[in-house]
Amino acid sequence: MATLQAKRFETPDEVRPFKDGKGKVELVELSGNTVGHGTFEPGWRWSAHVKPLSGTDSCQVPHIGYVLQGRMNVVMDSGEELEVGPGDVFNMPPGHDAWIVGEEACVLLDFGGLSGYAKAE
Repeated sequence: MATLQAKRFETPDEVRPFKDGKGKVELVELSGNTVGHGTFEPGWRWSAHVKPLSGTDSCQVPHIGYVLQGRMNVVMDSGEELEVGPGDVFNMPPGHDAWIVGEEACVLLDFGGLSGYAKAE
């Protein structure tokens, strides 16, 4: 049975840093649902900073989220491409690469399936 809960990202249940110090995702779990607060530093790219942890050719985690600041470009394995920025709500299905656009960190909330994201297998 679900319980009434509140948590803060200042004291997350888990922190998963990206390779080379290019950011991190802070995770809180609420009644079996994981919410992530991601900080992606300039120069971050999934294929360079998360792929070594995942062992897959592209990100196989679905992401549904909201961008708080900065910009991120996403390209699907099919070639479809999208750039998201502050105020955008997004859906990134499995099978994508992504990278930061510009010199500002991208900060976002992720309500997708983060159980295995940026976690060494």
